[in-house]
Amino acid sequence: MLIGPVSCDRSDPMVVINTDRGNITLELYPKLAPVTATNFLSHVEKGDYTNSVFYRVVRMDNQPHNKVKIEVIQGGLFRDEIVDTIPTIIHETTRETGILHTDGVISMARNKPGSASSEFFICIGNQPSLDFGGKRNPDGQGFAAFGKVIKGMDVVRAIQILPDEGQYLQEPVVIHKISIITAL
Repeated sequence: MLIGPVSCDRSDPMVVINTDRGNITLELYPKLAPVTATNFLSHVEKGDYTNSVFYRVVRMDNQPHNKVKIEVIQGGLFRDEIVDTIPTIIHETTRETGILHTDGVISMARNKPGSASSEFFICIGNQPSLDFGGKRNPDGQGFAAFGKVIKGMDVVRAIQILPDEGQYLQEPVVIHKISIITAL
């Protein structure tokens, strides 16, 4: 039986995403999603996300042609010429990890399974169509969740309602830096 994400123990790493709009604090679950969480932490440690952006917002009102609707904000390095140079990771499904796409969960964006590298999204509300067996992606493999917002969902929601054109923010929100922290 799958469960929503819960803290494994107090040793789970935390990161803070410092943006133009405020801070978002995440708890990551490397014991449940070791490949995905380690990949994200590696990008954080190398400073890859310094001056990156939240660039995409998906709301009920801006996906008129999608049968299966979701609500997320997406961030990362954004530019394909950069993203395409980063090694990809294996796909850890929610069936394997037990981390469901509930409100505040962070997950890796991807095209086909095994194509995730640096781009990530944060769920607004519960998004079961993004889990293994969900209908958002035609392959049914879902997306690789690896942590959850523990502080700053007000910032996530504020980003989601910013003006967009075709789901892309008119003015991307700058991620000044993502840092590993030890305590709130």
